[in-house]
Amino acid sequence: MAKFPSILHHRDTYIERIKPFMRTPIVKVMIGHRRVGKSFILFQLIELIKKEEENANIIYINKEDIEFEDIVSYRELHDYISKRLVGDRKNYIFVDEIQEIADFKVAIRSLALDDNNDIYITGSNSEMFSSDLANELGGRYVEFRIYSLSYLEFLSFHKLPNDDDSLEKYFHFGGLPYLIHLPLNEAVIMEYIRSVYSTIILRDVVERKKIRNTAFLEQLIRFLANNIGSLFSSNSISDFLKSQKVNISPNQVSEYADSLAEAFVVHRIGRYDIVGKKLFERGEKYFFENMGIRNAVAGYKPQDRAKRLENVVCNHLLFCGYDVKVGTLSPEEIDFVCTRGGETLYVQVAIELSNPETITREFGNLLKIRDNYPKIVVSGERSFENSYEGIEHIYIRDFLSSTLTPKML
Repeated sequence: MAKFPSILHHRDTYIERIKPFMRTPIVKVMIGHRRVGKSFILFQLIELIKKEEENANIIYINKEDIEFEDIVSYRELHDYISKRLVGDRKNYIFVDEIQEIADFKVAIRSLALDDNNDIYITGSNSEMFSSDLANELGGRYVEFRIYSLSYLEFLSFHKLPNDDDSLEKYFHFGGLPYLIHLPLNEAVIMEYIRSVYSTIILRDVVERKKIRNTAFLEQLIRFLANNIGSLFSSNSISDFLKSQKVNISPNQVSEYADSLAEAFVVHRIGRYDIVGKKLFERGEKYFFENMGIRNAVAGYKPQDRAKRLENVVCNHLLFCGYDVKVGTLSPEEIDFVCTRGGETLYVQVAIELSNPETITREFGNLLKIRDNYPKIVVSGERSFENSYEGIEHIYIRDFLSSTLTPKML
């Protein structure tokens, strides 16, 4: 049996989400960009299984390990696993970075036919998983999106107090789990983050999508990093780049932006008409999945505080399990309309609330929404009153320290 590393830091939020599906024929799929911690969630699941079943039959493949370099097709994957199956009890099958195996879905479909097989797989490309597995497995798989460390996870991993200095470190360096092995020094951290970023772009964007115009791809990433929270369409990005003497069609812009979202470099957040209750076909915002990567691309400039704040709020909402959209309440905009189960939450984000006009705008936009769902304003200003005409204000550090359950709003 493979030797697994000891788990120093547990990410129990994900384990609790996965637990209800353990020991079922439903394939558990964990997706997220490279180095976000998917492997260690697999190790944590293996550790849990071994505690409950001392002699559990665990079959583990990691496509980033040279030991498994000969498994390159679905047939080799199926043969390797089949030789290690036992017929009288559960077989726990774990395949890490499975997208490196050609037509892997064929093998997974076959293995999933046996109810004794409990299957867990990870990958770094959302389009490949959502389209291919949906076709092959129908309703027999469940997908878990793995994000960079949340703020509370960041504090736990680095053994930091919950104070504003730690919050600044989180905004600056982001939540890549491996950072616990490095000193929180900008030169060291950013060198590591840039290496992770280069690997993601090369392997999961350029190679997978066979992108030739890598210079434009880099320009697009820098453009998105410098314009967090701005509404864009492929046409508007194309027009801007043409003004900078970069001639690129809207279709190409769309394809390149899609490839960045599929590799989990950015979140693409669509627009939602609050009154008409429908999604707009055009216009969206882009936020970076990892703030360290965003800052490695665009720098950590004081004038970008508001952009970073909005990005971190978006990331926390996604981590808490919300589906997030940009709200439109003509002519106003609501920063985030968030749904989870039967819940809806409206969120406005403001860097400061010392200006009466800002207060009127941020709270006033929410007051125009005529329903009884919770509405909050998140800001970087601690001193503001707790509420305004019944709408709660939450300081960013308190917001990031919550799981956003209704009783906490």
